[in-house]
Amino acid sequence: MPILGLAPELYPKKPAHFDIEQVIRPNILALHPYRCARDDYSEGILLDANENALGHSIPSTSTLESELQSTLGLDLHRYPSPTHDPIKKRLAELRGIPGPEYVFLGVGSDEVIDLLIRVCVAPGREKILITPPTYGMYSVCAQVNDVGVVKVPLELSGDAGEGGERGRFSLKVDEIKKAVSADPSIKLIFLCSPGNPTGTLIPLSSIRELLEYEGFKGVVIVDEAYIDFADEKASAVSLLKEYANLCVTQTLSKSFGLAAIRLGIAFAHPALVQILMNTKAPYNISTPTAALALSALSPSAIDLMKQKVSTLIKSRGDLLRGLAELAPLGLGSVIGGNDANFVMVPVLEKNGSGKPDNVRAQRIYKTLAESEGVVVRYRGGEPGCAGCLRITIGSEEENKTVLQKLGELLKEL
Repeated sequence: MPILGLAPELYPKKPAHFDIEQVIRPNILALHPYRCARDDYSEGILLDANENALGHSIPSTSTLESELQSTLGLDLHRYPSPTHDPIKKRLAELRGIPGPEYVFLGVGSDEVIDLLIRVCVAPGREKILITPPTYGMYSVCAQVNDVGVVKVPLELSGDAGEGGERGRFSLKVDEIKKAVSADPSIKLIFLCSPGNPTGTLIPLSSIRELLEYEGFKGVVIVDEAYIDFADEKASAVSLLKEYANLCVTQTLSKSFGLAAIRLGIAFAHPALVQILMNTKAPYNISTPTAALALSALSPSAIDLMKQKVSTLIKSRGDLLRGLAELAPLGLGSVIGGNDANFVMVPVLEKNGSGKPDNVRAQRIYKTLAESEGVVVRYRGGEPGCAGCLRITIGSEEENKTVLQKLGELLKEL
């Protein structure tokens, strides 16, 4: 069954073992997408969408905060663009991919994740595969959609160092191959690179190995929310031209500092992008979000984003050195690849045994938040993360404060 809206010349040709029509649910392939008013015309006297022609009713003398006043100047009474092609064009240029036909926009990465599951995985019958410890929304979206979850944990031992192809939190490629070979109902593999909470990059060689594995007929999804804090050549986006069975998700929430506007991105072959466009809600990206996103993707804004990322990477190094100085108080060595804008460190037993201590870590976590006004994240319940606190890289002053307060509590608790 053809993909509605996709030109014949855009059908994927490689890898040879991948047939997108066998991955997408039949009811989604057959779906005739809702055609909204702005799909037809967006200029002229617009009397086609039952909008309020007189505009919004927020007074110009409103007590809104000054920075929100400019938002009132947008066409808030009109439905937004259903495609937002200027944003897609800038994203394609930024990431070095052929064009906007490779870009899909969602309400945060979470909408992208949920939509990928809905279009590919049949409720009650089919499954996704995840690699714990990993981002929790993959499992949440699967459960909401009545989809099974197969778990192949990352390498949890640090005997071979951190990250890479064999170190702690590396991908167990052979185990994943065995899992998908044994269970053809697995349609999607979700990878997180750099990982959350691991902060560890997955090498492109490991991703490529899964993409080329003929025993898996589905789509490999690489979640790159934190990719700008890692090596600039580490992104799986560079593999998109070769593999139609790859989808890379990113966001403006992290490196761009725009978590509040909720803009997520999928970079994928035009065939998969077309399926997502056919299935999404008609006007999923609001006009204020689109205006801010377009500004954030201007050359000057991108330059400033890169400067801030560089500052945060330097601060990451400073925080790592500060945490190492707390070792005598029962703080373990940081684990993971430190490729994101956070670090993960285990709290150890106070008796000097060197063993991670979940109880002590939780006490420190709660006391930091409730008594000291410093909020980090307890991750001790995740596989391979016993006793761990995840600490986001803050401003220089914030990093100094967390080190000071953490040191005081390690002495006390």
